[in-house]
Amino acid sequence: MAVTLTESAATHVSRYLQKRGKGIGLRVGVRTTGCSGLAYKLEYADEAMPEDTQFESHGVSVFVDPKSLAYIDGTELDFVREGLNEGFQFRNPNVKGECGCGESFTV
Repeated sequence: MAVTLTESAATHVSRYLQKRGKGIGLRVGVRTTGCSGLAYKLEYADEAMPEDTQFESHGVSVFVDPKSLAYIDGTELDFVREGLNEGFQFRNPNVKGECGCGESFTV
């Protein structure tokens, strides 16, 4: 499987990397936190790490560390605008439950 971006997410990442003036893609992972156990982490990647798995989605490179891949394999990342709010939305088929505030999840 893979970690993919929607066209909207890929466009947003590409524009931001261009505006930023550096970077080779998006790094997606998880960290232990919150009431449900895991939370997503996103950052722009300036270099690939040797242990990363790299995916290509709509022309954007997505980097995932091996520990995180077990929790987010098959995830689609979207960039959505709802009213005045905008941000990334994760569609993770592995999620079994989420906390009430939506900040963390469990698999």
